[in-house]
Formats: sequence, C-alpha cells, structure tokens
Amino acid sequence: MFRDEIVLRMKAGDGGNGVVSFLRESRMPKGGPDGGDGGRGGDVVVQADANYNTLYHLIHRPRYVADSGGPGRGKNCSGKNGHELIVRVPVGTLVRDADKNVLLKDLKEDGERVVVCKGGKGGRGNQHFATSTVQTPRKAEQGQPGQERRVKLELKMIADVGLVGLPNAGKSTLLSRLSAARPKIANYPFTTIVPNLGVLRGGDWQTIVLADLPGIIEGAHAGKGLGDKFLKHVERTRVILHLVDVSAEALRPAVQAYRVIRTELESYSPVLASKPEVVVATKTDLTGAKKGVAALRKAGIDCLEISSATGKGLDALAGALFAALSKKDAVE
Repeated sequence: MFRDEIVLRMKAGDGGNGVVSFLRESRMPKGGPDGGDGGRGGDVVVQADANYNTLYHLIHRPRYVADSGGPGRGKNCSGKNGHELIVRVPVGTLVRDADKNVLLKDLKEDGERVVVCKGGKGGRGNQHFATSTVQTPRKAEQGQPGQERRVKLELKMIADVGLVGLPNAGKSTLLSRLSAARPKIANYPFTTIVPNLGVLRGGDWQTIVLADLPGIIEGAHAGKGLGDKFLKHVERTRVILHLVDVSAEALRPAVQAYRVIRTELESYSPVLASKPEVVVATKTDLTGAKKGVAALRKAGIDCLEISSATGKGLDALAGALFAALSKKDAVE
C-alpha cells in the first residue's frame, strides 16, 4: 500500500554510566582507581534507500529507539558504544521536526542520511576524579540521556516527467503503454488513487522516470478531491506531461479541461506552473477527437495527438519527452 506521510517518535540511546572501581592485584596494593567510562548511546539516522517507494513499511512501529551505551568496567575499560539505528525511507523524503516544523534534511539521493537524534554521552569513571589530595575517589558520572523528538516524514516522489490531467484523461493507460508499469485501468474517474511510477527506455541506454498522478479536479489546490494530496509529487518533476481528453465523451470540453489544470497548478505553486510542459491530446481514435484538437490549436495550445489504444503518436511523444528533458538540462 502507498503512504507518503507519517509522524514517528524517535529516541537515541542513553549514554552508559561511568563506574567506581579500584585496582586490586597481589603485587599492587595501592593500585588506585580504575573505573572506566560509559559507552556513547547510538544515534537514530534516517537514510534514503532506492529500494523503497512508500513509507508504508514504517506504520507498524510508531517509536524507534537506538541502543544505549554500556556501563564502564574496571581496569579502565570503557563500556561499548550503542549501535546506531537506521530508519530507511524512499529517495525524495523530507525529514522534519514535527513539533517545530523545521526541515532537517531533504533526502534527494540514494544513500543520503541525516542524524535526527544524537546519542547521549557516556559518563566518566572514577579514574578521572583522582587528584593528589583525593586518591581514592568514590564518584562517577551518570550517562547523558539520548535526544528524543517527533519526526515527520513526507515523501515527494522524484520523477523526470509528471503526468497530469483531469480524471479519466488516460494517464494510467499511457503509462502502461510507455513503460512496464501496470497501474489500475478502468473506464471511470479516479481509477488511480495513488501515484504510480514507470520507466520509459530510449536509445543509448537513456531512461525517463514517469509518474502517473491521481486526477486533479477544479478546486484541488483548496483541498477538493484527491489532487490536493498528490500535487506535491508534481513539484519534484522536471517536465509536466499534460493530458487532455479530446473525445466527445470527455468530462469537459478540451480547452476548458486544459485551463482547469493550468489554474490548479498556478494556484498551488507558481514554481510548479513554470515547469516545461508537453501537452498531449488523448483518445484521438474516438468520435469528436478532431474537433477537440482543432479547438485546442485555435486557442493557441500546441499539442501532440496520441491514442494509447492504437499506439498512434506514442513514438513521437517519447521523442518529444527526451528532447524536452535534454533542453532543460542544457538550460540548467
């Protein structure tokens, strides 16, 4: 199952206590204090891992606690340090302090990590308290407690191209034709209720990661429908692939459908709305499609014509996506 937000309690390990000890050996009657230091508590680390694409695996364990440090021992032996606890999350996860709403780290690459709770320092043993006047100190320090905090994890999926459009615009079908992804496909709105990823492969080992996002409706930026929840995933994409159903069976006339999505993107984030866009007229094999395409072009909206059902225009679309990404790379 898909989960893109979760709040967890995390606690680092406590430091081990220092120990009071004195050296007692047959030939050293005045051996003196030899109490060792406590070990350091383990840190709690959040680390990006490309093997995950959802936060769902974390929901069954609401509290994460790292190992505490071991107590010191005699003969100046320090206690063992606690092992760090690694919490693995998908690439693209934002790590925040839930109470202060402070961003700790944006984990954009596989293997990136952030220490969210630092382990407590171990206490000093009595060996450190010996002086010329106090040669048999009988005190040692307690270990310091490990840091504890509530951590909010928020996943923003990373993809090269984000597919947007009104419900039933054909996003899932197109994803299944361009990649090996197999999202749920049906002839009714809101078939997709969670984002789906697919990989489009081109020549010279080139690849594009595609994200099929749940249908956006009018007012989505204000919390209506599903789009408000998943618009954040579009922010990570480099190019927007805007699908417009131009058939006579479409939910809205083509030009109006295009403008509804543009309004939602602009209302949600000006940065999002400024991303490069490739407009695609879908379902061109159905009745009334030519009229819809003509209306888009009359309104000054340049578009590619495709039919996922017949395969018409898919090669041209793939080429346009690779070209758009190459152009963006050149600009950057």
